Amino acid sequence: MTLHLSLGPLIALVAGILILVFPRLLSTIVALYLILVGVLGLLGMHQWRL
Repeated sequence: MTLHLSLGPLIALVAGILILVFPRLLSTIVALYLILVGVLGLLGMHQWRL
């Protein structure tokens, strides 16, 4: 059995957990997530697998 994780959903999961634990960090976490996803998209790394 092989488990394939994509980088985007993994980042979204971590961001969601952090927002639940620290609701005041919502705007910071969303901004960092969008920046990271944007940079990965521009560099063509949106298909990275872990």
